[in-house]
Amino acid sequence: MQRYELVNYLNRLLDIDNFKDYAPNGLQVEGRSEVNKVVLGVTASQALINQAVALHADMIIVHHGYFWKNEPQTITGMKYQRIKTLIEHGINLVGYHLPLDAHPVLGNNAQLGELWKLEDITPQPGLVRLGRLAKPLSIAEFIKQVELSLNRCPLHLPGGPDKVKTIAWCSGGAQGYIQQAVDWQADVYISGEVSEQTTHIAAESGIHYLAAGHHATETWGVKALTTHLKKELNLQAYYIECANPV
Repeated sequence: MQRYELVNYLNRLLDIDNFKDYAPNGLQVEGRSEVNKVVLGVTASQALINQAVALHADMIIVHHGYFWKNEPQTITGMKYQRIKTLIEHGINLVGYHLPLDAHPVLGNNAQLGELWKLEDITPQPGLVRLGRLAKPLSIAEFIKQVELSLNRCPLHLPGGPDKVKTIAWCSGGAQGYIQQAVDWQADVYISGEVSEQTTHIAAESGIHYLAAGHHATETWGVKALTTHLKKELNLQAYYIECANPV
């Protein structure tokens, strides 16, 4: 498949024109024009690039790519080494940030909702989702469900009821959206990271907060996209897990 065909397909699939993002979505570093083997991962780290080189991949697709707003514009140090490896091996780098959080089927948030068996009752479009459990669970039972599904124990900041049914969530570093969950009267809000003030917001607003891991909450969209590329485009597509405890 030609690079431009695949990138155009992904740009349309993930509807990138409808997002104002913190980094460019789509092709970020140009490699060879013919693409047969694709490696996918959460972050375009040197470890992921090295594995793509070992697999003789033509393209890497990630959630966290390069050229973020407010980062240094110079290509030096770590950024130079990464880009140098890509160029030397003719590997294309393609990144999708917010579009891969928000996609209604393949996105991180949609996939998390399915993982936790939540009926989506989100009242308005946006990144933050609101869902409902089939039956109320104790907060301890729900935390255990999240822990088993993500293979990591979330940090729990208590504040909500003993029994929970309405769950708001947003993958990654979205702890700042907790007020949206409070406004929706959710029993629990889940994101990837946590800030100092989140403890007080949860306690004083009557909501549980779970910090479930930035990486752990953002593998799911990349995995779903891997499956999609195999099934729909018959590409050799491989998800590579580069473990990250954050």
